[in-house]
Amino acid sequence: MSTFKLLRATGYPRMPWKNGGGSTEEIARDGGDGLDGFGWRLSIADIGQSGGFSSFAGYQRVITVLQGKGMVLNVDGTDSRELQPFDPYSFSGDSAVSCTLAGGEIRDFNLIYAPSRYRARLQWLEGEARLFTAARTLLIFSVADALTVKAGSTPHILGLYDCLQIETDALAELSVDGHCSLIELSPA
Repeated sequence: MSTFKLLRATGYPRMPWKNGGGSTEEIARDGGDGLDGFGWRLSIADIGQSGGFSSFAGYQRVITVLQGKGMVLNVDGTDSRELQPFDPYSFSGDSAVSCTLAGGEIRDFNLIYAPSRYRARLQWLEGEARLFTAARTLLIFSVADALTVKAGSTPHILGLYDCLQIETDALAELSVDGHCSLIELSPA
């Protein structure tokens, strides 16, 4: 049995960063209150200047530049490679992290999850793809003006930054046509 929830980008709530340095559009989460207590959270952030990241102790983070020229993260004193659009980078939420923008403002996409509660896999897909997954929660995040997702016999059309959340208790077959991120989450 699967349930589907189509989340439109126009309805994402905006919330402040933990460190007060900016704001985030929250796409989805599995629970909790405010900026604490969730098992996983998906969001979009606009970064207007180089600076520090909020700490999320006990969580793992995966960040991907969506728009802009990119950035370099400094994680516990070590610089990352220069992160370009659609190049995901993972780091511990416990780490001291700051970013240096490569050439102006960026928009990024963030998955934050508690590895003590969830196993997570994030991948970027482009074009047509057919896949099977046994994950309990699937999040398909569109970076296309029109993305077609077919789960079972039901087609869903997503616009730019829309997200389809699928909860399932069985092996799921998906077909996608467009540019998107697929996040698979299962209880740890």
